[in-house]
Amino acid sequence: MYKLVKPLFFTMDPETAHHQVTSGLRKFRNVWGMKSLLNSIYTVDDERLEREVFGLKFKNPIGLAAGFDKNAEYIAEMSNLGFGFIEIGTVTPKPQPGNDKPRMFRLVGDSGLINRMGFNNQGADVAAGRLKKLKNRGNLIIGGNIGKNKATPNADAVNDYIYCFNVLFDYVDYFVVNVSSPNTPGLRDLQEKEPLKGILNKLQELNHTKYIQKPILLKIAPDLTKSQLDDIIEIVLETQIAGVIATNTTISRDGLTSEPSVVTEAGGVSGKPLTARSTQVIKYLHVKSGAAFPIIGVGGIHSAEDAIDKIQAGASLVQVYTGFIYEGPALVGDICKGILALES
Repeated sequence: MYKLVKPLFFTMDPETAHHQVTSGLRKFRNVWGMKSLLNSIYTVDDERLEREVFGLKFKNPIGLAAGFDKNAEYIAEMSNLGFGFIEIGTVTPKPQPGNDKPRMFRLVGDSGLINRMGFNNQGADVAAGRLKKLKNRGNLIIGGNIGKNKATPNADAVNDYIYCFNVLFDYVDYFVVNVSSPNTPGLRDLQEKEPLKGILNKLQELNHTKYIQKPILLKIAPDLTKSQLDDIIEIVLETQIAGVIATNTTISRDGLTSEPSVVTEAGGVSGKPLTARSTQVIKYLHVKSGAAFPIIGVGGIHSAEDAIDKIQAGASLVQVYTGFIYEGPALVGDICKGILALES
């Protein structure tokens, strides 16, 4: 069905299409019987898909990456499409509009996207309020991806992460520290060794004052050198955070074949152009660390084979976003079936 409507959505601006799809899914889901229909079409239930990672039990290893549901508005809707977990955000302490539109562009010839959204979101308090009201969550795992406001100087960034951590703590199962988006000026500077250790250590100190501890993960860029990846391994082990998400979008334009007018747009590239590089980063971290921590693999997953490649490279879980847009909601079930076939 998605293949029939996809050409229509691809005539729209990507951000407009996103809102049309999510609002349409909500209306469809609210019709009597449609929740069960969606579940029957897209959900693959099998105990062999269950995974226990950083102390949490996932009903399957396929997640929706951050960026799709920035404000925790569509968790109920997306849960009917077979996901084992959903990551909201990136959330910042204060609401912010993000960068000027247009800020998302399709690389149709490359099955990718360029985005420079700029952490547009309604703020941590709004997201927490929606999560608090969420009903019938069942066994769905929810992650909170947190960042800093654009106006916050890097020297004060830790306070933004602390604020989001406190506000969301009671409503998410794990946290992701996002210092790797290319669309907030200076943000990637926080991936350097000392500022990153400072943020993670502060969050871990805060985490250990809570009644229970929540897993904290770090989302990294695909553009890091081997030396920088070695630093990431050292930091993860030293701060004892739960794991890494590899990777965010890339600033590289290598090998792109889409229209030059689109390729030259500022922002991070996602989708198939990122497939190989994100898998390389996963494998490097997994091998070099001696499998010392879990990795969530994300970047260019457009098929079951792409997801399995990342799992075989060392990912414990995977996430989709751009592949979900290009391939449609059947992608989640296809990956689950591919994993089951591999394990048979």
